[in-house]
Amino acid sequence: MIVLPTEAFQDYVEHPQVRRMYLTDVGFFPRARDHYRERKEGIEEYILIYCTEGSGVIWVEGREYQLHPNEAFCIPRFKGHRYWASSEDPWSILWVHFKGEDTKFYPLEKEQVVKMISSNASNRMMFLFELMFKVLDGNYTLGNFIYISQALSLILAEIYEREKRDSTQEQNRHVTNVVRYMYRHIYENITLESLSREFELSRSYLNAIFQKYTRHSPMDFFINLKMKEACKMLRSSEMYIYEIAQKLGYSDQYYFSRIFKKVVGMSPKEYKNSDYFHYKE
Repeated sequence: MIVLPTEAFQDYVEHPQVRRMYLTDVGFFPRARDHYRERKEGIEEYILIYCTEGSGVIWVEGREYQLHPNEAFCIPRFKGHRYWASSEDPWSILWVHFKGEDTKFYPLEKEQVVKMISSNASNRMMFLFELMFKVLDGNYTLGNFIYISQALSLILAEIYEREKRDSTQEQNRHVTNVVRYMYRHIYENITLESLSREFELSRSYLNAIFQKYTRHSPMDFFINLKMKEACKMLRSSEMYIYEIAQKLGYSDQYYFSRIFKKVVGMSPKEYKNSDYFHYKE
């Protein structure tokens, strides 16, 4: 554990490159059995805890959060809290107390557990903390204060700003599951709200990932699936157009025809009587 005597170096702390982000305490507690800390009124610094192994619990004003390997949590300033290591599998934690003008640019008040998904991300976290420890072993110069400030900013950026690479896999999984659901319910009427409830995802998130991977909104994508199905039915059955419309969930045949023409490029009747087997993307 290292306590930085910032009071003795107030001129450094007020430097434009330091006051933006600076630490007051930092440390590493390996396999911290029986580790317990409580501050009923909180403190004036933010407390960042990064778990490298084992597990523990963080309690902040009535809510508990489990912390596991490669997970980080920031305790907001001036909030009563306590935290402790698991008795069965005590955690090893890197931690830092910090404050500064730039803290407002990070979601430090949200009380959220952030998972560092990839091994590269956890390696970078260890590397950045090691950088700070090495610098703190040296002299208390303005240059070192600036360096530590930059390293601390990188740690927060790694946690809160850097894109999580495995999020692509999660987004693909969500899109795949929603598309499969659409196929299973292609003869029904689905809304964005019903999809949001079914998959417990926000409408804005659904729109974002569909635009990213399909270049369509979820509902436009669903309409395209319906029109593909309509094309198959027009070619492979003797059903009337109004019957196909009803089967696909359209009570108004003329509205269905307008949608079909907009998506396919011709009316259902023209499509049925033509040699056209595809529709415009």
